Amino acid sequence: MDIKEIQSLIKFVAKSGASEVKLEMEDIKITIRTGSSGSSTPETTIVQQIPVAQAPSAAAPAAQAPAAAQEAAATSDSKKSDEDSKYITIKSPIIGTFYRKPSPDKPPFVEVGSTINQGDVLCVIEAMKLFNDIESEVSGKIVKILVDDSSPVEFDQPLFLVDPS
Repeated sequence: MDIKEIQSLIKFVAKSGASEVKLEMEDIKITIRTGSSGSSTPETTIVQQIPVAQAPSAAAPAAQAPAAAQEAAATSDSKKSDEDSKYITIKSPIIGTFYRKPSPDKPPFVEVGSTINQGDVLCVIEAMKLFNDIESEVSGKIVKILVDDSSPVEFDQPLFLVDPS
């Protein structure tokens, strides 16, 4: 269950007038409580990830994976990191929702291939109903955008790759 499904579930529960809903699935447990219509208490959502226990026998075949497959994966990862090492990574300074545009009807701040200068706004991250402009700390050219529009981002998560040359 992803964040969008949880958000739509919260909206549905709030509109239905139910005071509490509990949902338990294999890997997640959600409790949504809403205040009564006359109350000024905000709705509360509790999301718990239930750890998935694996049987020891399931881990044994994974440990016996062919060495050739592991080497191939390591080689492709090292090639990718060598390519990306010449670029500067712009990371998220906060937790929130990443937006490439200032508003839905406007064009994105930057595209792949855009030339940027220090202080240019690259994106907006919404955190607690506040929209924070994320400005570039470097000048260069956008090589890759690493996050999809309207996606949740974590602190220090890579957002853009910039070629400083």
